[in-house]
Amino acid sequence: MRQKILMLAAVFFGVLAFIFTYQQIKQERSKIMNSAVRVRLIRMKTDMAEGDKLMESDIEMYEAMRFANAAANTFEIPWDRRGDVIGSPVRSMVRKGDILTWRDFREVFTKVNTGLPAQTRSGWRAVSIPVSSVTSVSGLIRPNNFVDVIGTFRFPDAKGDSSLDTVTMTILQRVKVLATGADIGYAQQNGAQGASAAGRSYSTVTLELTPKEVEMIIFAQQKGSLTLSLRSYEDPNITTDVQSVDWAYLQQHIKDYTAEREQLLKRSAGY
Repeated sequence: MRQKILMLAAVFFGVLAFIFTYQQIKQERSKIMNSAVRVRLIRMKTDMAEGDKLMESDIEMYEAMRFANAAANTFEIPWDRRGDVIGSPVRSMVRKGDILTWRDFREVFTKVNTGLPAQTRSGWRAVSIPVSSVTSVSGLIRPNNFVDVIGTFRFPDAKGDSSLDTVTMTILQRVKVLATGADIGYAQQNGAQGASAAGRSYSTVTLELTPKEVEMIIFAQQKGSLTLSLRSYEDPNITTDVQSVDWAYLQQHIKDYTAEREQLLKRSAGY
């Protein structure tokens, strides 16, 4: 009998704790929802390349919920401010479905904030890596370009050989370039300064990465050499079948590379 009473008591207090927790969660959820506001933003209806001028037909109104404090400090452009950006060229490629921000435009960028922090998206980080004319595509990489990062490292041979083997692999894809040297592109506070900086050589490139990617890239540059591969604005694809190339792999697959390249050339030529 005593065990039954104890069991019933345990069930009773368990149910009571559940009800109390549920009510508390409900109250907190209500507070959160009450602190959110409905905002009207600008959403892209089409894809646009760098330099294209935004037209009214390219955009549509999009309603979303935002926290009141965040809505007041966001870079997102309110729908009723669309007149400020209509006719303005975009700084880099934007895609259908993207929510437009002040950072997507050249001239209007300085109306809000300037400098590298203003270019870096929330949740991302800016980190610089050393480059040469060779590893930066002859110095032709510019702010707002997209690149792949390829690393070359010296590892112990995978077969157990104590000797070191050189391995090259793609470690990051479609990374946005925020700056080349001191040139941060159209976000320069001084237009003349930005124009003159664009013609200078540079020894560093600043990339926009996630916090975890920052750790990886810093480790990678300490352990090997990094090379940047320039991408087309029109190529958003991520390659999943990346490879790790060493001397043995190159010997085994060089014929495959030649055959694959031949097929690509025929396809691009239309036959």
